[in-house]
Amino acid sequence: MTAPTLGFDALPLRAATHSNLTQLGYTQMTPIQAASLHLTLAGRDVIAQASTGSGKTAAFGLPLVEKLDPAVSDAQALVLCPTRELAEQVTQEIRRLARAVGNVKVVTLCGGVALRGQAQSLEHGAHVVVGTPGRILDHLERGSLQLQAVKTLVLDEADRMLDMGFADDLEAIDKRCASRTQTLMFSATFAPKIMSLANELTTNAKRIR
Repeated sequence: MTAPTLGFDALPLRAATHSNLTQLGYTQMTPIQAASLHLTLAGRDVIAQASTGSGKTAAFGLPLVEKLDPAVSDAQALVLCPTRELAEQVTQEIRRLARAVGNVKVVTLCGGVALRGQAQSLEHGAHVVVGTPGRILDHLERGSLQLQAVKTLVLDEADRMLDMGFADDLEAIDKRCASRTQTLMFSATFAPKIMSLANELTTNAKRIR
């Protein structure tokens, strides 16, 4: 499925966001962006088949950023990634996309970094949290991370997270995001285990290949 146009200018974004995209050199959408952004911006749940390098971070980052309220310091979006490397890449991209919104704080929570420093960072507020399931769960159990205000939950490379044994962690985190209104899943495959997870975590999700 493809969108009617491949230009970002056709999307219902804030004027400041359009200006920021132009500055970033974003003019034409990739296939995954063209197929998904009109749905994700409208608030639909989406499960999309997309590999690394397909432009998927902007596909979930733009709708996530558009919904942010910088005046609210609580976490409003949570992005789960299989590895620290991917989480750091996603964090950098979301920061770039959020430049037009205001003073948006994006925090990365992954293993290999001291919990105390991450907890101190969270004390100062975070609009978007990006991290690996195990470390996110650590902070939830310690009380240093709260997800009551999360509106958007993103699972990036969901198939890899399942392969790495994070299924129970994902379900536990899902229960802490009860107030969310949108779930976006990105996976390189639509294997049965992915569709089973999607059925648990999403509502009337649109599938995009």
